[in-house]
Amino acid sequence: MSRKISLSLMLVFLGTQIGVTQPAAKAQTPVAPTTTTKSICSTQLGTAVDAVINRPLFSRGRWGILVQPLLRGQTLYSRDAQKYFTPASNLKLLTTAAALQQLGANFRIRTSIYQNGNGVLRVVGRGDPSLSDTQLQTLAQQLKQKGITQIQRLIADDSYIQGDIVNPTWQLEDVQSDYGAPVSSFILNQNIFSLKLVPQAVGKSLQVVWIDAGEAKQWRIINQSVTVAQNQPTYVNVTRELSGTVLRIQGQLTTNSEPSLIDLPVVDPNYYFLRRFRTALATEKITLGQILVVNGGLNQQEIAFVESPPLAELLMETLQNSNNLYAEALLRALAVKKPRVKNQTSADVGLEVVKASLTQLGVDPANYILVDGSGLSRRNLVTPEAFVQTLRGIARTPTAYIYRASLPVAGKSGTLKGRFQDTPAEGIVQAKTGTLTGVVSLSGYLNAPKYEPLVFSIIVNQSEQPATVVRQAIDEIVVLLTQLQRC
Repeated sequence: MSRKISLSLMLVFLGTQIGVTQPAAKAQTPVAPTTTTKSICSTQLGTAVDAVINRPLFSRGRWGILVQPLLRGQTLYSRDAQKYFTPASNLKLLTTAAALQQLGANFRIRTSIYQNGNGVLRVVGRGDPSLSDTQLQTLAQQLKQKGITQIQRLIADDSYIQGDIVNPTWQLEDVQSDYGAPVSSFILNQNIFSLKLVPQAVGKSLQVVWIDAGEAKQWRIINQSVTVAQNQPTYVNVTRELSGTVLRIQGQLTTNSEPSLIDLPVVDPNYYFLRRFRTALATEKITLGQILVVNGGLNQQEIAFVESPPLAELLMETLQNSNNLYAEALLRALAVKKPRVKNQTSADVGLEVVKASLTQLGVDPANYILVDGSGLSRRNLVTPEAFVQTLRGIARTPTAYIYRASLPVAGKSGTLKGRFQDTPAEGIVQAKTGTLTGVVSLSGYLNAPKYEPLVFSIIVNQSEQPATVVRQAIDEIVVLLTQLQRC
């Protein structure tokens, strides 16, 4: 069995390593907060929360907090709730709220193949983040059933999503890591490829085993790793040079230890898709001649298609696992709701739709500045009030139950599975996590046993403390909320 290591790849640029940033989508498991079971009155909440965040170890960080009853506007606690914070993956709450409101729970993303005559087929990608090799095989089987055994030319139309495949404000090391995979009209296997590093005899380099043999041809490997004896420390660094064609492998694993599975982002999503599709066609004994990538053109008769799961399921992956690629794909899917001005990217149009949708939900536009759909960019600025307004606003809509069911549950699922276990918050908090270096956030719903349902947002910025320490303090505050009672 392979041991999977999620890596923030460090770049090598002119021989200088650039530091690693914690990914927004990778939450760590903190130590369970120290809790008591006593109840507190709402008038005592401010003092209790202040006692947590005013500790000397948090004196250098910024805290933004807002706690309100779900069904009315009374504020139970507020600290800098109208000031801007870097939200990390809490931003996905805004993107998914807009997607659910504008696209509907049953919305699906379709990948189509059209027949243009004379042995020419046209495949149109529309940014389905769930597309995998299995769906490619389904497309190939549909073509086979149509009697197609030879394709003279396959045209790949990538015009559906316009603009950069990665957000230009993302940090370089994020772009080079699996959690910062590119988003385009063609997304396959989440635009990630994998390789295994397998230990050999002591003193030998780790063996590189490609999961996709076709991808191996795209790279030149500089293997500086080594297999070491038992009881030696283990680590692996995979660095990618900016040319995009060289992988440098460093580090060491002990002999007879489990292989390490490394996930890396593809460089060119279009040709990655086409390479994998050629393999799927060959399995059905369909020969493929010329391939060509174009941006636009005429679609004629659709002869094969696959669709994503409904949006309700896409939301589950986006929020439960804090999947950046899914969030960015949904942002671009929103662009279909509004005509695009010339030279405007799909992401920019999507952000306009998000803003309009949030305004409909009662969110003050002055409460946020958005530059992506996932929260990976540090240029996103959102107030705690914006998150509370969003959570309260969508709770009044007919699809509120779908949105809420998509959130991680404390101690039970998603990025909250390892938090709040054996505390009063377990099972009664549904919330979105967020993490970047120096940033920890948590926003969501809480069903207080002795109080009315609550909505809250807690964001910490500019903290020099380890994320686990900050999370533990946030979790203490949330546990305090579970102990509220009417007095």
